[in-house]
Amino acid sequence: MDSCGGICEQHNKKGKLDSSDPWSVVTRLESAADHFLLKDYVTSAEMFEKSMLYVPYNLENRILRAKGFRVLCLCHLGLSQLDQAQEYINEAEKLEPNIACAFLKFKIYLQKSDHNAAISQMQGMTTCIDFTPDFLSLSAHEAIACRAIPVAVASLANLLNFYSSGKPMPTTEVAVLRTLVTILTQDSGYEQEILKFMKRAHLRISELGPDCFFGKGEVGRRERNWFAVNAWNFGTNTGKEKNYEVCAEFLRLASEFYSVVLDGEMEENNVMVCKSLTLTVSAMLAAEKQKQARLLDTEVKQAIKLLERAGKILSSISSGTQLDDEQVTIIKPNLFFIYTFNAYDLHGRLNDLGSQQLLLVKSFASSKFCNPNHLLQIGLNASEGPQSNHEVATFALTECLSAFVSSPSPDYQNIALVVRRLISVASIHRGDTDDDAVYAMYKQAYRIMADAAKKWMNMGLEVASKVAGMDTYRACMEDFVAAFAKKYAQIDDGESKSQQVEVEEHSS
Repeated sequence: MDSCGGICEQHNKKGKLDSSDPWSVVTRLESAADHFLLKDYVTSAEMFEKSMLYVPYNLENRILRAKGFRVLCLCHLGLSQLDQAQEYINEAEKLEPNIACAFLKFKIYLQKSDHNAAISQMQGMTTCIDFTPDFLSLSAHEAIACRAIPVAVASLANLLNFYSSGKPMPTTEVAVLRTLVTILTQDSGYEQEILKFMKRAHLRISELGPDCFFGKGEVGRRERNWFAVNAWNFGTNTGKEKNYEVCAEFLRLASEFYSVVLDGEMEENNVMVCKSLTLTVSAMLAAEKQKQARLLDTEVKQAIKLLERAGKILSSISSGTQLDDEQVTIIKPNLFFIYTFNAYDLHGRLNDLGSQQLLLVKSFASSKFCNPNHLLQIGLNASEGPQSNHEVATFALTECLSAFVSSPSPDYQNIALVVRRLISVASIHRGDTDDDAVYAMYKQAYRIMADAAKKWMNMGLEVASKVAGMDTYRACMEDFVAAFAKKYAQIDDGESKSQQVEVEEHSS
């Protein structure tokens, strides 16, 4: 409509043409403009075309003719007559090349779904003398309306290039990046693009500072949380899809966003920082197995540093400092196990003789979040493979065995597994010189079975005492229990004497 008004105004200054024309050009143009406003593009186009016949082909009226062609382009765009619209805008550009012509050509390519041509046209806009960054924002809006995601992304990505100049911009950089990520999430398969713009946001935070990039106060916190939550969500989603390499990068970015402190606020997101860091390392190790290519030493050290940050937060949780009850409940016991398991794996690659591994497992075993099944998994892992550690295996298996045995409902299948593995560890790593340790494990297994037998037999006796007609059976059961207790006592006496002899020999 600006073109319509410009044509009318310019003709109004010139006055009417010769009297043989029953209509003045101004009247025709005003009428054509009215029809345009009413979206009667057919009538408007006809009247503008007739009015153009009265515009002289000279230098003085070149701009006026260019405006007329642009209006005709708009009319045919409104009628979805894209080829005619393109013809008129090409004529306008010959007479007056400017941003308006460039933008209308961009619109035509969008309407034709020629995304590559639209992107090229959008990039060419920046060379126009009267270009402003607002046209890139406008291009993105047009592309979104046409569901042309690649064009919208290219427009906003181009807009980002102007923020480093320090000049006033139509919108904040964080809003542009947020919009880019939002657009890309509308379809699948854009994870790498999303990751690229998330990384751009993280880079700009370090360059500008959190308050300048996100903003201050509640606005800044909302922006920070938006990026943190979305990085976390992308990380968990790509992890579920077994895209572990990308998952690790998203989760690491999530930990960085959650770590950002704005406007002097307290560190409120330590729990999410801890979870993001721990799962980042898990994703790195999963990607290693998936690709069947071991992590480089530099990557191992990098992963250990991430876990060290997570470990400090976990230590504060275990000691009950810095975090309130609500935050502690967010962290599940599995997270402590994952942290310990990953740290054990990585420290085993640094040739530290296993001392750090044993400290990690002992720390985990003493925490309130430990359970015997986790210790069993650590013990089994430490007892086999090229990075086995018999000290860790013995400690973890012994601790979980004690927990299993003392349970109100012992899992005897796991107890048997633990005992067998402890015997195996003692046999392999201690050798023939320590047969007593192996024998002690067999005796412990015997005690466990004997204690279980005694418990069940006593339960049977108790039931028999309450059932009529069971006197004969009960007498037999009591005789068997007495014989069993006598035999069990003899074994215990033999063991006690053996221990006494060892003490006397040692003292002498």
